[in-house]
Amino acid sequence: MAHIISVVNQKGGVGKTTTTLNLAAFLADTGKFVLLVDLDPQANATSGVGIDYKALSAGVYEGLIGSHSVRQLIHPTEHAGLKILPATQALAGASVELVNAQEREHFLRKALLEVRNDYDYIFIDNPPSLGMLTLNGLVASDSVLIPVQAEYFALEGLSQLLNTVNLVRDSLKPSLDIMGAIITMYDGRTRLSKEVLEELYRYFPDKIFRSVIPRSVRLAEAPSFGKTILSYDPASKAAKAYERLTKEFLLREEGRL
Repeated sequence: MAHIISVVNQKGGVGKTTTTLNLAAFLADTGKFVLLVDLDPQANATSGVGIDYKALSAGVYEGLIGSHSVRQLIHPTEHAGLKILPATQALAGASVELVNAQEREHFLRKALLEVRNDYDYIFIDNPPSLGMLTLNGLVASDSVLIPVQAEYFALEGLSQLLNTVNLVRDSLKPSLDIMGAIITMYDGRTRLSKEVLEELYRYFPDKIFRSVIPRSVRLAEAPSFGKTILSYDPASKAAKAYERLTKEFLLREEGRL
């Protein structure tokens, strides 16, 4: 049965989708079977693996409402072992439509039951907000990963997000685990980045991955070509950073099992 992981941050532009895409791709490269669920109406994860979401007739929304089989909606990617349940434009209205539905936070959890045994890992790329879609992502998940940008307000944002996860755990999903936070867009040349990193380690010593993702032009370019950094520039510093993160992730997984 797959370990389902929500990648969440209510703040946009922190490398959430980039981290989801690349960690999933590097895990697939180690031989794992991985499904990426694009739950963000912006569909950046979908376009990030080279799929034109505007050309799709159906995606995760149809899986949520049960009009299509989830297995029918899944697409392959250029990485063997990595598949995606894409987002389409229809997803934008889902949060409004779900508001009055019974068990509205459980739609994604129920939808993924169909394919949960097909994969080792299912990663959910959530919207940069804490609305109904993200609640569905959290309730469907076993664990939470939080990308955190190395910037001044990171600590405050992480505290708020941890409080939200705790509320979800208390009221909807008692077994939800916080796997950890991943530092993104790190610039070792700036004192601010180093200070933020030290502060995060001090306040959350057991919840911060030691592998840090650097700020990188190549990493920023890759999605515009519909590629992960693994296929776009596997020799880059960013690719090496995600390779280290993947190894650390798998070590933590060994400890969890």
